[in-house]
Amino acid sequence: MSKIPNNIIERVTHLKSKLQEASYAYYILDNPIIEDAIYDQLYRELQNLENQYPSLITSDSITQRVGDKLDNKFDSVNHKIPLYSLENAFNFEELKQWENRWQRQIKNIPKYNYICELKIDGAAIALTYENGIFTRGLTRGDGITGEDITNNLRTIHSIPLKLNIDNPPSILEVRGEAFLPLKEFNRINQEREKNKESLFANPRNATSGTLRQLNPNIVSQRKLQFFAYNLYISPENQDINTQEKALLFLQKSGFLINSNYQTCQDLNQVKKYLDYWEIERKNLPYMTDGVVVKINQFTLQNTLDFTQKFPRWAIAVKYPAEEVTTIVKNITVNVGRTGAVTPMAIMKPVQLAGTIVQRATLHNSDHVQELDIRIGDTVIIRKAGEIIPEVVEVIKDLRPSDTKPYQMPSNCPECNSELIRFDNEAVTRCVNVSCPAILRGSLIHWASKEAMDIKGLGEKVVILLMKSKLIKSIGDIYKLKVFEIADLERMGEKSAQKLITNIEHSKKQPFHRVLYGLGIRYVGVVNAQLLAENFTNIDNLINAQKEDLLSVYGIGIEIASSVVDWFKLPANIVLIEELKSLNINLATNNENKNTGKLTNKIFVLTGTLPTLKRNEAKKIIESAGGKVNASISAKVNYLVAGDDAGSKLEKAQKLNLKIITESELLSFIENGISQ
Repeated sequence: MSKIPNNIIERVTHLKSKLQEASYAYYILDNPIIEDAIYDQLYRELQNLENQYPSLITSDSITQRVGDKLDNKFDSVNHKIPLYSLENAFNFEELKQWENRWQRQIKNIPKYNYICELKIDGAAIALTYENGIFTRGLTRGDGITGEDITNNLRTIHSIPLKLNIDNPPSILEVRGEAFLPLKEFNRINQEREKNKESLFANPRNATSGTLRQLNPNIVSQRKLQFFAYNLYISPENQDINTQEKALLFLQKSGFLINSNYQTCQDLNQVKKYLDYWEIERKNLPYMTDGVVVKINQFTLQNTLDFTQKFPRWAIAVKYPAEEVTTIVKNITVNVGRTGAVTPMAIMKPVQLAGTIVQRATLHNSDHVQELDIRIGDTVIIRKAGEIIPEVVEVIKDLRPSDTKPYQMPSNCPECNSELIRFDNEAVTRCVNVSCPAILRGSLIHWASKEAMDIKGLGEKVVILLMKSKLIKSIGDIYKLKVFEIADLERMGEKSAQKLITNIEHSKKQPFHRVLYGLGIRYVGVVNAQLLAENFTNIDNLINAQKEDLLSVYGIGIEIASSVVDWFKLPANIVLIEELKSLNINLATNNENKNTGKLTNKIFVLTGTLPTLKRNEAKKIIESAGGKVNASISAKVNYLVAGDDAGSKLEKAQKLNLKIITESELLSFIENGISQ
C-alpha cells in the first residue's frame, strides 16, 4: 500500500476544518461565511480525495452525513442513562403544587432558581460523543432501550459530528429534540400531495417517521433540526453546575440550543414567561406545546433525584389546546374492537394545532345530548391533550333552521345486532362477538406495533383478508398461505411472502406483547408487562384469582376483574389453546431475558458514581441481564464503587470480591465481561 503524500493529508485536514466551520456558521449561527457555490466546490474536492484515499475518511467528516448503505433494520440498544419522561402540569395551580411537593422532600432548602425552556414538539434523541466524536444516536424508545439511528442523525446539520472545543470529555451524553421546522413540514406535505401520497398529520409525526427512514438520503432531504437541552459528562465537569451553564457549554461545543430559555427567581417570574410564550409561540417557525420548568442547580437536582417515572426537579407545563370553529357535515358512529359505539362528527376540514382536522369524537350518547349537536351546526373544536380532536361547544346562534336532533342508532351499523347500554356505563355497545367491526378491530390490534408488530398487516390488508373470507379469528392469521394472499388485489407473490415471513416472526414476540395483543379490557402495554413478569405463563394467568392479581403493584380492581372475566369465557380459552398449538410465545422466556452482557452476574453499588445515579445504574445492570443486591456476600461478583464508598467496600475487600469503577461497568455492558 503506497504512502499518502503529506500534502494530501494536510489538504484533507484543512478541507474538513473549513467545511465544518462553514456548516456551523450556516446551520447554527445562521450567518454564512462562504457562498454556496464555493462550499459545493470544496465539498466535492474533499469527496474526491476521500474516494481516492479511503483511509482518510473519518466519522467526523462532513461527507459522512449521508450514508450510501441502506440498513434493513434498526438495532435496539440500551441507553447508558435512562431517558425519563416529564410530569405534566396544565395550569399554574398545578405548577405550584409541584413546587410544594419537591420542597417537602428537602429539610433545609438551599438557594435556588428556575430555568424555563420551550417544550419542542418533536422526537427525543440521545447522542453519545467519545473524545469529541459523534459515535451513536438513539431514539427515546421506552426510556431504557432505544433504536440506533446514528446514520440518519448524521444528516442533521445541527448535530455536530465533532465537538467544537479543545480537550473534549472522554464521554459526553447529549439529550435533545429532533424537530421539523413548519416551513419544511408544509413543503414536504405539498410534495406528497402532488405525488398523491398520504400527508403527515403534524410535524411531530413527520419527524418520527423521517428518523426511522431506512434511507439516510431521504432524511437529509427533509432538513430536520435538533435542539440540545441536556448533558451528562464523564469525567464530571464541576464547573458545569447549573442547567444554564450546561446550555452554554452545549452551544460552545457546536450544538444548536433554543435561545428562548430564561432563568426565573420564583414562580411569579415563571408565570410571566408562560404567559408571554402562550401568545408568542404562534410566531415561532416550529411547533411547541408548552414550557419545561427545571430547578437550575444540579446539586439540588441530584438531591431530589427521580420517582419511578419522572425527575422530581422538572415539570412540563402544557398550554391549553388551541380552539377553532367549523361546520358539522354529518354525524356517524364507529364500532371499536371492544364493541363500543362512538359517535363521530364529520366536519368541514379545518387547521387545528398544526394539522388538518375533519373528524372529532363525540364520546358517547350522553355527550351528544348534552351538546345537542346537529348536522349543519357550527361547532368549536379543540385537541384533547393536543392529540384527539373533540367538539367542546355548539354555537347555537348560528344553527340553521331546518336541523333536527341527532338520534343514536338502535342497531349496530356493521352487523345490525341490537345495541346495548349497561347500567353502569355511558358507552353503548355491540355485544355480538361475531360482529365484523369487533373482529376487524381485534385483528388490527393484534398486529399493531405495540402488540405482535406484524408489518404489512395493517387495516387495509385486514379488511381485504376478511372480505376474501381468509381470516375469521386471530388464529387464522397463522394459517394463511402465500398463494392465498398472492391472489388478492394489489398483493402479489413477493408481498405475500414478506407478510407470511413477518407473521411467522411474530410468534417469537415476548409474552407481554401477546397479552397486550389479546385486547383484554383495561390491560395496556405497561399492565401487560406487569402481568407477564409476575405470572410468567398463560396457565398461571388463567388460574389466577382476583386476589392474586391485586397483589401485583400497579394492578387495580378494574384490571383484575377484567382479566378474570376474560378467561372465564369459553371462546377465549379456545383461542388460547389454538395459540398454543400454533407455537405462539405464551410464557416469559427467561433464556431470552438473560442473554445480556451481564447474565448471571450479581452486583452491589456503593458510593457516589461519577455520572450515574444509583437507580440509573441499577436499571442499566438489570437491562443487561445482571442482578443488583443490596448487601455484600460471597455470592456477589462485583462491587461497583464510587466516591465516599463506606463499609460495603471494606467488606468486599475482606471477601476478595472484584471491585470495579463506573467506567468499567459501562465497558462490561458495551463489550461483555472477559474476566
